[in-house]
Amino acid sequence: MPEKLTPITIEVATQAAFDKIHQLNHAIFADEIPQHEKKEDGKLIDAFHEKNTYILATEEEELVGMVCYNAERPFSLDKKIADLDSYLPPHERLVEIRLFAVKKDKRKQGIALAMLKKLIPDLISQGYDLGVISASTKELELYNNIGSVAFGNLVGTKEVPYQPMYFHVNNLKGAFER
Repeated sequence: MPEKLTPITIEVATQAAFDKIHQLNHAIFADEIPQHEKKEDGKLIDAFHEKNTYILATEEEELVGMVCYNAERPFSLDKKIADLDSYLPPHERLVEIRLFAVKKDKRKQGIALAMLKKLIPDLISQGYDLGVISASTKELELYNNIGSVAFGNLVGTKEVPYQPMYFHVNNLKGAFER
């Protein structure tokens, strides 16, 4: 008999989820990807946490994915790329997307796309027409498939490189088009 799949819920995070967010952030960006130092308590609070709005993917009570955004400058990319705006096409409202992550054992199940299908229409409805992200070089196919455009040199480290990318509302493909 086929295994019954538990539905994934995609929603904007409330404060009650912050502890789980910090745990997933640590699991991905300290344990799995050596981008940050491991902490004894297994929690990593993002430097932009207070400015972030999180979109979460949960399966029952388990946090299996997250992505966040913030529109308050300076962005993390402002600190990595001198004169960030010179790389970007004309736009009205800019937002930075960060911490796009899915638990390792839940990848390749459509969770990342499901989060984007919530995030991008939400951003468009708020008037954002351009988003920037430091994209994992391992996931460039996903970003390219939705219409993202690479710019500038890689950021991060040799061990953990990221490709700066932007996506303009006019370039979005698939379920995100206006």
